[in-house]
Amino acid sequence: MKIADSWGDRIFANISRILIWFVVLVTLYPFVYVFSSSISDPTAVYKNQIFLWPIGFSLKAYKTILSYPELRIGYVNTVFYTVVGTAINMLLTSLMAYPLSRKNLVFRKPFMIMITFTLVFSGGLIPTFLIVKSLGMVDTYWALLIPGAISTWNVILMKTFFENLPRELEEAATIDGASSMQILFRIILPLSKPAFVTIALFYAVGHWNSYFPAMIYLQSEHLYPVQLFLRKIVLLGQTADITGGQGSTETILMAESLKYATIMIVALPIMLVYPFIQKYFVKGAMIGSLKG
Repeated sequence: MKIADSWGDRIFANISRILIWFVVLVTLYPFVYVFSSSISDPTAVYKNQIFLWPIGFSLKAYKTILSYPELRIGYVNTVFYTVVGTAINMLLTSLMAYPLSRKNLVFRKPFMIMITFTLVFSGGLIPTFLIVKSLGMVDTYWALLIPGAISTWNVILMKTFFENLPRELEEAATIDGASSMQILFRIILPLSKPAFVTIALFYAVGHWNSYFPAMIYLQSEHLYPVQLFLRKIVLLGQTADITGGQGSTETILMAESLKYATIMIVALPIMLVYPFIQKYFVKGAMIGSLKG
């Protein structure tokens, strides 16, 4: 028998719906505005006439920005940093989280204290740079892959998920002669797909959006990620070398459109990844919320 909702429950449900729709609209509006501005007539964009829908139609900003070699080089570098960096992150995070999830690990508690300590305190920017420099990684791909190879928070999340898996599966595999590495890669990780994919998404988004380490460690432009190109266009407003003009009317009109087109080109790929892993993300987002 269905119990009728009380008056207070209905009020709470309606307020919740209104708040959710408000958050959705506030979240979507900047994206819609940027997209509309990127395909609108450059004159309308320059005059700040765009509110929601495009005015006119022009793909000139996309054609101009996509023909720029620096964007293509940055895109290739960013894809490399994201794919290789995420693979390194997940490998090291799994190898660190699995032994910490075993209660029979020697010195488990001291290890957890040292790991948790890094959530509050770190060496700082200058000591980190000196370490990276002493290892010869400055102005190399490794400078963006190794220093942040393990996230303490993600290790704790994966460790928590591993702890909730049935111990009987591991015990049965041990009796059959499986080693710890075989148990991890053939049993634990396949059963941890929701958590694995969710944490991989966290790492991938972090790599895709990262630009500050590149500003510090990289000097060669052929190593720059696309985010430095985005910074150059959006924050510094350096568009003259892209349009080929120096203060001309066309250059001034195209400057704003180029910014919006660049934002769309850089942001869209990582946004398109989410629908394909949504089913895992919903489950993985509940990591550690339930015990048993």
